[in-house]
Amino acid sequence: MTTYVALLHSIVLAPGKRLVMADLKAMAGELGFREPRTLVATGNMIFEAEEAPLAEIEERLEASFRARFGKHVDIVLRRADAFLRLAAGNPFPEGNAPDVGIRVMRQPLGADVLAKLERLATPEIHLALVDGDLWIDFSGKPNETRLLSHLTTKKLGIGTLRNANTINGLAAMLGRS
Repeated sequence: MTTYVALLHSIVLAPGKRLVMADLKAMAGELGFREPRTLVATGNMIFEAEEAPLAEIEERLEASFRARFGKHVDIVLRRADAFLRLAAGNPFPEGNAPDVGIRVMRQPLGADVLAKLERLATPEIHLALVDGDLWIDFSGKPNETRLLSHLTTKKLGIGTLRNANTINGLAAMLGRS
């Protein structure tokens, strides 16, 4: 068995209606995934499954989500070892954890994207690419920056933004102390 971390891009099913984590875990169980568990109600799930290509499991999860909840949601998957490397790779460990975020990407971003985003960022915002994922130290209130409108799937490709607290919480669930 392999341990996987699934990050759902959006769990808003309709205006005012969010996905209940118990329903997400039930969906994973119906797919034959074992021990599904979630961290906070924002679409983060860890589960066990037979080893398979990430894209295959992402497709199964996305198809099941659409069938069960009536909405497409991009799901980015990592094996536990890769996720722990991601968490350990935070280039801004001294930053205020809620203000440090990472856009976890399905396909790695290139240096050209980083250069473009750096030109758009204000001086207090710090950016770094680590293994193709974009780390951001917003140095303040992330929801008040123009940069967020440039971190979309349309502009960067399939990915999802999480803060360092969530990344650290998932890593702790995987057994990192």
